[in-house]
Amino acid sequence: MSQAITASAPINFRKIAAVVAAAGTLFWLYTFYFIAHVPPGDGSGFQWLAVFPLGMIFGLFFLPAWLLVAIGRLPRFTTAVGLCGLIAFAIIWMQLLNEFPNS
Repeated sequence: MSQAITASAPINFRKIAAVVAAAGTLFWLYTFYFIAHVPPGDGSGFQWLAVFPLGMIFGLFFLPAWLLVAIGRLPRFTTAVGLCGLIAFAIIWMQLLNEFPNS
């Protein structure tokens, strides 16, 4: 009995980068929904200022990730950039949740 040695399929970093970029994009879109449903604190609308740091994270991490996925270049770097963007979203979002008024 001989066992055939089969090489495992290589990791497709382009697909992983696309999934990470999609997750970041969907979370960014969800933040608009969440901010729109924050209970009014003092009625000033300052909760919408949270859109700016979240938009900067999207623009700095996920727009380049989508571009690199689309042209098929640097898939490992693109995956790393997307994961860094998700980490940045998590850090900023946790800070913002502490600032929003509770219901």
